[in-house]
Amino acid sequence: MSRKPKNPQRRKMIWLSIVLAILLGPLMVPVSTSGTVSNVEAAGKDATFFMSLGIDIHYVQTPVRASCLIEGKTIILIHGFGASTFSWKPIQQSFSPCDTVIAYDRPAFGFTERPLSWKGLNPYSMAAQMQILDDLVTKFANGRKVVLIGHSAGGQVAAQYALDNASKVSNLILESPAILNGTPGAGMAWLTYVPQINHLGPALVASIATTGDALLESSFHDKSKLTGETYDGYHAPLKIKNWEFAFWEFSRADKTNDVASRLTEFEMPVLLITGDDDTVVETALTEKLATKMPKAKLVVVPNAGHLLHEENPAVFVDAVRTEIG
Repeated sequence: MSRKPKNPQRRKMIWLSIVLAILLGPLMVPVSTSGTVSNVEAAGKDATFFMSLGIDIHYVQTPVRASCLIEGKTIILIHGFGASTFSWKPIQQSFSPCDTVIAYDRPAFGFTERPLSWKGLNPYSMAAQMQILDDLVTKFANGRKVVLIGHSAGGQVAAQYALDNASKVSNLILESPAILNGTPGAGMAWLTYVPQINHLGPALVASIATTGDALLESSFHDKSKLTGETYDGYHAPLKIKNWEFAFWEFSRADKTNDVASRLTEFEMPVLLITGDDDTVVETALTEKLATKMPKAKLVVVPNAGHLLHEENPAVFVDAVRTEIG
């Protein structure tokens, strides 16, 4: 029996179809947002914003009481991954009534504007974080030194700023700081610029809407302290249009920093504080960090997790007030 001659043209067409399917298929998948309102609408009519890098940064201010004869400290609260100004609500009004306390939403989180295109600095990059924080210090500190309190990834931001702007920072408080963790996936960042992956990116990160709850729950030692209000507060920013697209931009932005290599350079007093049951930034990592920062004090709070300031706000505030006076 003789075989039929092969058809090289047909084989080429089959392979071409496969290649085109691989290249164009992902680009044909529709990607949309689940958000329905603007960041301003989601924030509410009483929300406050300041302009930095051409975008509206949402912030919450606890003002100095009129009865104060001398203005106290300026304290700036910097939230971690997936959080917002809401995370600081349990403690923001617990400092001296003469202190000015500012919490703000970093780009891609909370109610801060979420641009999808920009000129100049990428607003989701570490360089932009430094500029935004400096603009905030300039606006609210009136030339005086500030106390920076950074949680988790916000601790990395606070630490980098303190290193680069030592003359502007009086005290640095780092709660479970994400400094020795490294930057996951940094070496693969180039992949996010492949058109097919970039197109699907917002859909890929959209899962944070559900997986975020698991992260929140793992951040508490005592799960009974998680209330409906807590979940609602963390979910509120997910109502914003294009939040998935902005979060994708954040996930692939350059977050290069040199904090881990400069741990002996801090000039101001540093307090490291963590829970003994932190499984997100493991307690052992903060303890190890303390051994690498000669001037740092370490406080480990028993029966507490990653979100110590939410789970045990009184204990957290007491430790901070003892440190800053």
